[in-house]
Formats: sequence, C-alpha cells, structure tokens
Amino acid sequence: MDAVISALKPALKRKGLREIVNKLSLQQTWRSDGGVPSPMNLWPRSVVGGLPIVKTTIDETADGFITQAVWARGKNIRPFYSTSANGQVLALCIRNPACSNLILEADQIHADGMPMVHYSKLFCNLPLPERVATTDLVHAVAQRAQETSVSFYFLGGSEAVNAAAVATMRRLYPNLTFAGRRNGYFNQEEEVEVVAEIRAARPDILWIGLGFPLEQLFLRRHLNSLQGIGLVKTSGGLFDFLSGKNPRAPEWMQRIGLEWVYRMVNEPRRLTLRYLITNPLAVYALLRYSR
Repeated sequence: MDAVISALKPALKRKGLREIVNKLSLQQTWRSDGGVPSPMNLWPRSVVGGLPIVKTTIDETADGFITQAVWARGKNIRPFYSTSANGQVLALCIRNPACSNLILEADQIHADGMPMVHYSKLFCNLPLPERVATTDLVHAVAQRAQETSVSFYFLGGSEAVNAAAVATMRRLYPNLTFAGRRNGYFNQEEEVEVVAEIRAARPDILWIGLGFPLEQLFLRRHLNSLQGIGLVKTSGGLFDFLSGKNPRAPEWMQRIGLEWVYRMVNEPRRLTLRYLITNPLAVYALLRYSR
C-alpha cells in the first residue's frame, strides 16, 4: 500500500488543501462532472479532518442507498459513488495530499471512525450524529434490499474470504439477491475483463473491498464504465469481517472509539507501527483541518 501511495503524485499543496477545506462545506458536490442526481447530494456536510463528511445516520444512509439503486435501474449513467474515511485515511491525506484529491472524487464520504464523530460533536459547526461504519451499514442495506429486490455484488478479498462473506450474507438474509461476486486478486491488465463481468451481472449495488487507496484508484479508472449500476460503495476490509477472518471489537470499544486498540492487539505485527504513525497524523488533521 505504501508503494501505491508513494506513486501518487502530490497534485495538491498544503495551502491548496486549506483553501479546499474552506470551500467544501459550501458545496453540494465537489466532483468536476457535477455528480450523479441524488437526494443524498443535498445532505449537509461537516468538514472533519479536511474532508466533507455527510451528516447522516446508518438508517438514513441505508434508505438513501436503496432509493438510489431503485431509481437508477434502466438509466445509462455511472453509479453514485460512496466512500468512507477513518483515522488512517485522514493520516494518509496529510502525508500525501494527492490522497485528498483521490477520495474527493466520491459523491459522498462517511465517517467510519468514532474519533471523527466525537471530535465533530465537540468542535465542528455541524456535529455528526453517529459513525456510519461499512461493517454495520451493509446489514442495514441488506435488510432493506430483501424487501425491494435490490441486488448486491461483492468484489474483493481472497477467493475463500469473498465466498465466505457471501455465504454469511445469504444465511443472514435468505431473500437477498446476489448478482455476482469476484475475488480481488487481479492486475490492471485484467481490470477491463472484471468491469465487463460486473456490467454483465448488472447489480444494483457494488461493494468493492480492495482497501484504500486501491479501491479508489480502481474507481478512478473505471467508474464511468460501470453504467447501469445504481451505486458503488468502497468497503475496505468488510469481507474479512463478514467471513469471520477478522473479529470485530466489543461494542463498548466501538462506541468510545477504541476499536483500533482491539485490532492492534489481534494483529500486532501488521498494525502496531501503522497506528503509531497514523494516529498522531489523524489527530493533527482533526485539529488543523476541521470546521
């Protein structure tokens, strides 16, 4: 991941980042193409850590996803693009401002970290009501999808993890339709084939779990080629949790923003150094680039 981020050319200086932060809360969309028509474009945003985070709840977001997916059926337009930010993403945006440009290509950014929510309630003009974690959101959307025949597609993870994640969702939601699934082990030369497979399946919602920034880079290259799909949601490590590969932290740790501690204890070799670097940068981003 570090190599991928290093390859991104910093197209935005720190001064430019501050200027964008000052403007973001005044815009309904910040995409150059004006975004996809959606009621979700009208949701208010709070600038947290330098990113425009939508002020919404899990239930509101799930309703919005279903409405968007149903509305987009039969329309030859690109998907509505929803992504998330947590402390790691804030830190990466500080280390390499090109990451800010990358995540700002989304139509919508959720807060997938409780520290962002807590900070907004104390210091931001527009407090966030709750964390919209993808690991919780997928269940809220699935419950509604059963009732509206909205179909899913899971892209990402190893073959075993992807298959297990789909099996878990089918067990929990027997009436949920899966248009397809595919593991995330493919190179850029194979991406055109992957996109063709997804378009042929025509899912209403595409959940893409390649991790930041690979999933965002994939969508930078192919979002406009995914016409006919209602919505795409970047999902990070969602499939690892659904498959049971990675356990979730106890709810009390999630509520107070210490899920990262639980994850670090469970994966010390992979995560200890990462959090020692990213946590201070994320705190700096919150203090310096929030409104």
